[in-house]
Amino acid sequence: MFVVIFGRPGCPFCVRAKDLAEKLESHDAIQGFRYVDIHEEGITKADMEKTIGKPVETVPQIFADQTHIGGFTEFDQYVREQELLPAAAAQ
Repeated sequence: MFVVIFGRPGCPFCVRAKDLAEKLESHDAIQGFRYVDIHEEGITKADMEKTIGKPVETVPQIFADQTHIGGFTEFDQYVREQELLPAAAAQ
């Protein structure tokens, strides 16, 4: 699975999502990830809404293999439900 995280500078949930993706990658639970700084790339909420197909209120917005997962909370829940990390590493 390849993860893409759309975030912005100074966003604590974006940092947490990136940290979780790094942990997943280090445990070979995903094939990799890409962090996209929406400000640097010039991506607007409207752009993301077109891609996702529903209103976007917050970042990060996270995709796994091109499937929209949601924000950090949904990503964290997805990782737990899919048991992508050993219990000790998930802490």
